[in-house]
This record gives sequence, C-alpha cells and structure tokens, in this order.
Amino acid sequence: MNRKARFVPSDAARPEITEALTRGVCRFLASAGITPLREFKLANKRRCDVAGLDAAGRFTVVEVKSSVADFRADGKWADYLAHADFFYFAVDAAFPLDLLPPVHGVLVADGFGAALHRAAVEQPLNANRRRHQLLRFARQAARQLDLAADPRI
Repeated sequence: MNRKARFVPSDAARPEITEALTRGVCRFLASAGITPLREFKLANKRRCDVAGLDAAGRFTVVEVKSSVADFRADGKWADYLAHADFFYFAVDAAFPLDLLPPVHGVLVADGFGAALHRAAVEQPLNANRRRHQLLRFARQAARQLDLAADPRI
C-alpha cells in the first residue's frame, strides 16, 4: 500500500486555537473598559498578540499561548514587558498554569471570553515611551479601521 505523507501541524502551530483565545481576550478587555488592538507592532519591531489601552492611557499587553509547546518554543514575550503597564498570558483551561511565570498576570480564555486568574502588577511605562506608544497605537488603529472600510484589493 502506497501512502502519501501528510502534513500534520505541530502542537505549537494551532492558529484556530490562538484566534479563539485572542477573540475571548479582546472581549474580556473591552468589557473591562480597555480598548484592544490585535497584532500591535511595538517600537522594538516585535508584534504582540493583543495590546489594550485604558481610559487613563495605560497599556495592557497580552501574550496568547495556544499550548505548552507554543509557550516553550516562543520566548519573545519578554521583549514586550518594557511596553506594558500590565502584562498577561492568556491560555485555555487545559493549560498547566504552574508553567507560567508567577510574576505576570494570567487570563484563562476561550472563544467567548476570559476570566482573570491572576492580576498583573502594574509596571508603569516611562513618559516618553508612553507618548510614542500612544501615537503608534492610534495610528495603527486608524489604519486598521481605514483598511476595513476600504480593503484596496
């Protein structure tokens, strides 16, 4: 019998899980009065999964992890800390929470929302970085809104 090899995605690459968790995180943030923006590009050229801005101008950054393999394979999240007043990991209910660093916040999410498992401790941004990041956030949000209205296909 001649079987063709099939591509089976690794546990670390589960885009449908990541998308569902991200949707739940965005709903959670919005319900908490924090305006979320997906795939926010930071000044250091890293792109965080979700950045949120509250009414006081504070930034919440959320790193979504779809599996243990995803968490172990990706250490870029440490580069996001200097750009967050509050930093969270978002994982699903099956994720072993003891693997996550205890100094950061944790959200347990699904495609419909998220629950706060551990609150993040505020680490305020310096004023200059905050100003530049506010401008970057506003411009990226406006660009996404413009592209949604006119996709320029």
